[in-house]
Amino acid sequence: MSQETTREEQVQGKINAIPLKTAQKWAKRWSKEEGDYNKHHHVNAFLIPKVDLLEVLKEEVDAVRAYIGIDDEGLEKLMIVGTKYDPATGIYVDMISEGVGITAAADDDIYDFTSPCPPNGDPNSPLNF
Repeated sequence: MSQETTREEQVQGKINAIPLKTAQKWAKRWSKEEGDYNKHHHVNAFLIPKVDLLEVLKEEVDAVRAYIGIDDEGLEKLMIVGTKYDPATGIYVDMISEGVGITAAADDDIYDFTSPCPPNGDPNSPLNF
């Protein structure tokens, strides 16, 4: 798993959390490159570390959402964010505060150490086509 996020960028002692600013950069890169990107890359899944799932579930979420991004090394990422259900709107709202910079509040954890498949997939999986 990638360890490209520096200690300064890690969020409040969480193992695989990244700040909102980094997540926004990766998501923007994905939406900008996605059209031509898929012509040259074959990603059909992501390996998600157990620690990411456990940490996001500790946040008392109602659900999680995964955003797609491309990190600074050109590697595909899923950025996992906790959500809370808003009964007034019927929307699961991301648990992210606006205006967060390089460091984030405790409730703004975005988990990023997923790995694309291939190459990190199960070559014998019946879901590989």
